[in-house]
Amino acid sequence: MLYEEREKLSLKTQDMKRAIDSLREELEAIDLYNQRADACNNPELKKILQHNADEEKEHSAMLTEWIRKNDGAFSKQFSEYMFKDKDVTDHENDVMWR
Repeated sequence: MLYEEREKLSLKTQDMKRAIDSLREELEAIDLYNQRADACNNPELKKILQHNADEEKEHSAMLTEWIRKNDGAFSKQFSEYMFKDKDVTDHENDVMWR
């Protein structure tokens, strides 16, 4: 859903909107497949549903990386939080966490 008139949005903002919407949809698909796999009684179908969830995770990762590459503020936050062994709430210099 757009909150502003499309013609007032830059092409960059429109593409980011597409990426964010697509990421949200991929995450929702992961959730759906996970729930269906948990509820499924047939082992073969369960395996297919788990595979489908993993495919959506790949798509989510690709979109996340595209967002990181195309938004400097996201990139900064990703480098701060991603792939760190420390607790995500352990940010002594961040006023938000005090």
